Amino acid sequence: MDNPFTLDTIELFHIRIPLRAPFATSFGVTTDRETILLRAITADGLEGWGEWAGDGPGYSYETVQTAWHILNDYLIPLALKAPWNDPRSAVERFGAVRGHNITKATLEAALWDIAARRAGVSLRAFLSAVTRQPTRDRVPVGVSIGIQPSPEALVEQVGRYLEQGYRRIKIKIKPGRDIADARAVRQAFPNALLMVDANSAYSLDDAPVLKQLDDLDLLMIEQPLGYDDIYQHSLLQPQLKTPICLDESIHSPDHARAALALGACRIINIKQGRSGGLTQAVEIHDLCQAQHVPVWCGGMLETGIGRALNLALASLPNFTLPGDLSASARYYERDVVDPPFVLNPDGTLSVPEGTGLGVQVDFGYIAQISLRREQQRG
Repeated sequence: MDNPFTLDTIELFHIRIPLRAPFATSFGVTTDRETILLRAITADGLEGWGEWAGDGPGYSYETVQTAWHILNDYLIPLALKAPWNDPRSAVERFGAVRGHNITKATLEAALWDIAARRAGVSLRAFLSAVTRQPTRDRVPVGVSIGIQPSPEALVEQVGRYLEQGYRRIKIKIKPGRDIADARAVRQAFPNALLMVDANSAYSLDDAPVLKQLDDLDLLMIEQPLGYDDIYQHSLLQPQLKTPICLDESIHSPDHARAALALGACRIINIKQGRSGGLTQAVEIHDLCQAQHVPVWCGGMLETGIGRALNLALASLPNFTLPGDLSASARYYERDVVDPPFVLNPDGTLSVPEGTGLGVQVDFGYIAQISLRREQQRG
């Protein structure tokens, strides 16, 4: 890339956006989403956006508070320090800060947005050019359903989303709310693409329980064991017919490489935030593609800013399974982009074709839901 740019201003918005309905997992119940939106402006006036794709400390040590601190005191000064030739160089420049992948990805996303805008193309087209791989203009998507009050209520929810056209159903499980829930959904919808997500709620001692899921023709069991574990998953996978998908354990290409070498999973969920940004997410995609291991794109209840980034990533060819990239209305009455993302009749979402992320940010609404705002200039 030979079109360097210098960042003039980086602005942070700490927002709280209400969910349409509570979302329950083994971590707890979420009723609204607090996150950080980041706007980077170049010296010649172009802007790029990023979104912090994390959750509370039940998911990761990274929180909104730690991200605000790391961005303001470390990453933003590094980003303003020198010109940028390539967003992929963020991995090396931000390497001075150990960990904090989700926070690094927030700023790296804005760099990718700017680079694509400077090239005058969509992020999807830019990724295709950079990776030298074909991309799709539509991405098949699924829906993630939190733990419901009863199996009957869960079946009702699943039915509604299948009627809307979602191609894959993911249900959250935890001990005591697992086999009966999954069995009820499978009996009601025998042909549905169905998977379960345990969010690390089980131990290796629970293998006999998890084996009962083998009879339900599931697409996968996502992250049944420890959130930072690879080894014990390698002991569990040979005991199951159902593929294990690793999520929380995969923070880098090296983690993915280790998981595949140990046989800890047969599928990987790639979250660009957890991976440290698009650069390393693409590297994980390419590693899995070379080993014929399918991947899909996980979601973190992102607004339209993060969703646009995820869709560009998920347009790459080895994302062969529907991702957690639901329409805006799945989670929010009002999104921070206009127009919001809408599910296509064929169960896909369209990848934005405008320059950069390709979405129009509703700056007025962001200001309305912001709890605090801060900026630094170069």
